[in-house]
Amino acid sequence: MKIILLGTAWPYRGGLATFNERLARQFACEGHEVEVWTFTLQYPSFLFPGKTQYTSEPAPEDLIIRRELNSCNPFNWWRVGRAIRKAAPDMLICCYWMSFFAPAYGLVSRIAQRNGKTKCIALVHNMIPHEPSILDKLFAPYFVKSQNGFVALSDSVVSDIDRLDKAGKPKTFSPHPIYDHYGERMTKAEACEALNLPSDKAYMLFFGLVRAYKGLDLLLEAFGQVKDRLPDLQLIIAGEFYEDEEKYRAQIANLGLTERVIVRNEFIPDGDLRKYFGAADLIVQPYKTATQSGVTQVAFHFEKPMLVTNVGGLGEIVHDHKMGYACEPTAEGIAEDLLDYYQNKRQKAYTAYLQKEKTKYAWSKMTKAFENILSQC
Repeated sequence: MKIILLGTAWPYRGGLATFNERLARQFACEGHEVEVWTFTLQYPSFLFPGKTQYTSEPAPEDLIIRRELNSCNPFNWWRVGRAIRKAAPDMLICCYWMSFFAPAYGLVSRIAQRNGKTKCIALVHNMIPHEPSILDKLFAPYFVKSQNGFVALSDSVVSDIDRLDKAGKPKTFSPHPIYDHYGERMTKAEACEALNLPSDKAYMLFFGLVRAYKGLDLLLEAFGQVKDRLPDLQLIIAGEFYEDEEKYRAQIANLGLTERVIVRNEFIPDGDLRKYFGAADLIVQPYKTATQSGVTQVAFHFEKPMLVTNVGGLGEIVHDHKMGYACEPTAEGIAEDLLDYYQNKRQKAYTAYLQKEKTKYAWSKMTKAFENILSQC
């Protein structure tokens, strides 16, 4: 087939760009002709809370990536739609995660389909964002009506799409595949040496952009509850803060955790992920709301047990008391599972279960999901 993926990719950074590029590679490996069309403008700078939208990594040499779509210019949307209509791919995959992009994606899709050949299949990370706004009610239905089918990364997202899709279009859940391109696993000793950390401590890792819905405050409160019973435990926070760092610094100080928390307030480049995951004994995602998370799939790749809260699709992936924990999103629930994990030395057993479970999350299963939906359109 001829396939165009429309969404974020190089030179933009982050998990969504990583996902789209890896998916494109999988389609190409299976013999399809694939191009990724990304943004000339993704977010206006005043809407972007981080330090930069762009990666410092070189352009991928094995992918065709074209910068075409301006998220704020309707005249550009018409041009891009006509260009895709003329290119006549069998499948246009719109990589959707927030309603800000719904008008652009919706118009491009409508124009592209006028060639009578192209089918538009949405890849939906979130139908309703973690931090919803009035735009979701105004724009999301417009996007949903423009698509022929949907592939979602969790059952909860399928349910969200169902509430907006009045036509009963084909849709399926295909779990987030494992990120498998971050290099070989490092031993704890190697990783700690690379990060200049003592290797005789226990480390839990909070990884990724720091936003309110991710529940870092809950994790810190839980850590405060168990700090005396787990004297060797340390917390690594590795990721750029998208909100006020000082309120977390104040919470850390008030809980007496200043010497027990390592903060790396920066975007972690791909080449450094294996250091942080190598040093960690447990990956903690104390989210207050969620659909799914790419961090979970990085943990699968590095075979690290996880503690997640049972919100959205996280509990579908992390089997409670088998490969980690899926607890209630409370400090007390997190604290109880931290004690169980470290006091009862669960790491070896949970890692063994995780090694078997990770075979379910191949990228070939994701591409198969798209082919199945396409066959129903």
